[in-house]
Amino acid sequence: MRAPPSTDRPHVVIVGAGFGGLSAARALADANVRVTVIDRRNHHLFQPLLYQVATAGLSPADIAQPVRVVLCRQLNTQVLLDKVVGIDATARVVQLRKRALHYDYLVLATGARHSYFGRDEWAPRAPGLKSLEDATALRRIILEAFEKAEYEDDEKRSQRLLTFILIGGGPTGVEMAGAIAELAKKALATDFRTIDPASARVILVEAGPRPLASFPERLSEEARRSLQAMGVEVRTGIRVNQIDEEGVQIGDEKVAAETVIWSAGVLASPAAEWLGVESDRAGRVKVGADCSVPGYPNVFAIGDTACWVDPASGRQVPGVAPVAK
Repeated sequence: MRAPPSTDRPHVVIVGAGFGGLSAARALADANVRVTVIDRRNHHLFQPLLYQVATAGLSPADIAQPVRVVLCRQLNTQVLLDKVVGIDATARVVQLRKRALHYDYLVLATGARHSYFGRDEWAPRAPGLKSLEDATALRRIILEAFEKAEYEDDEKRSQRLLTFILIGGGPTGVEMAGAIAELAKKALATDFRTIDPASARVILVEAGPRPLASFPERLSEEARRSLQAMGVEVRTGIRVNQIDEEGVQIGDEKVAAETVIWSAGVLASPAAEWLGVESDRAGRVKVGADCSVPGYPNVFAIGDTACWVDPASGRQVPGVAPVAK
């Protein structure tokens, strides 16, 4: 039996069991503190491989592990399955759905969600990829597109079913575009009799001048060349103006497509609103060099929750797992 938690040790509350939150919790394994990890889901998700689940390359169980299993050997750590609805930084209280939790130190690693830049009506037609639920839904949509095309007699309708548009040239968009192209040209190449899966059209649309804009230009161009070698149409410097039942308006061109996937933008959790502090345009909390929140030295924001600028380069670091850790 484990001894009850001591109340004379500082209490560290970590909200979010993603890469940043789990890294913080594990780093405190031998510290003389009590740690409480709170997450809305009971599993840690390896988000960089979500696109593999969405394209049937991996099973959901391959990229998810129970948070309690990850932290089971840390006797100073408790895991709570709950949702944070507010924070009183003055009273040092985290408000959950049915209870309040006092903290001495607070680490906010609450991640981000999709942002449609004010066009939320596009969400039903252009789902994003942030969770296992998103990945399994996209997998069904993508595979059903090939099945429907096999059954379709109308050539234009078949072409529309076999057109896949990725909006946003960040890591998710680039990975998904490549994975769908690989699925069509290799994994499904000999599985159908009426259609040729290799004829599928994959289009990656990026409003900026290059894909992977947060990475060095050399890597962006290498990614572009790799995608084009796989048959992906990479369109940069052009915006999406409309998404509807028929397809996508890309600049002045209307492209008929059954499957549209959103990977263009993210919006941070409401952490900045909870604290009443300054944030950037994506809602990320502007933090100091040690990730602390200005005005609250015992509150820290990390990962996609934080807007952290590298002092050496003066650039904001990208929202990827190694940075969060």
